[in-house]
Amino acid sequence: MKSLIDNARSFSATHVADPRHAEHFQTLEAGQSPEALFITCSDSRVVPALITGARPGELFELRTAGNIVPAYPDDGRPTGEAATVEYAVRVLGVRDVIVCGHSHCGAIGAVVRGEDLSSVPAVRDWLDEAVPPDAAVRSLAENSSDVAEAVQAHALAQLETLRGYPCVKEGVEAGRLGLHAWYYEVHTGSVRVHRAEDGTPAFGVL
Repeated sequence: MKSLIDNARSFSATHVADPRHAEHFQTLEAGQSPEALFITCSDSRVVPALITGARPGELFELRTAGNIVPAYPDDGRPTGEAATVEYAVRVLGVRDVIVCGHSHCGAIGAVVRGEDLSSVPAVRDWLDEAVPPDAAVRSLAENSSDVAEAVQAHALAQLETLRGYPCVKEGVEAGRLGLHAWYYEVHTGSVRVHRAEDGTPAFGVL
């Protein structure tokens, strides 16, 4: 914790006040205009700004356990995930939405291996609700520690869920919003992307 506090104390002096960065930081008080909504896992090994090289104001982020996008609430009850997606698309006007899964994902690994999650009931129920028993990801019996195939299938499933959001559906149909699935390897730093035009679930090098 001490290192985090020390860095927070010195951040303004070493970054914000630096002439090379000061002008950019000053523009942020006028508002934000991010290029994309980046949806990824809460895993501490995944750092969107580091992966993409984005500066403050360039990415709008949504992080959930297992980079899960729950179905759009049809009962009128608000959810943080739906609010974040809707704000990004309708208010901020992001042009792209990226769902980025990652290797060695604990959440997806627990799903494909059928692990006992009774000691973490909130995690268990979150995964049960978001990854139904008949989902393709649950059928991928992987023994590899990186659960790459399952994570990639899961990322694609989240894109399909997003298509059920009214704001996303409207944006895609109007041609002003693009949807993308990425896969990040935490042990190599490489990023792979799904190319819809290929007509396959394969992910290729970005």
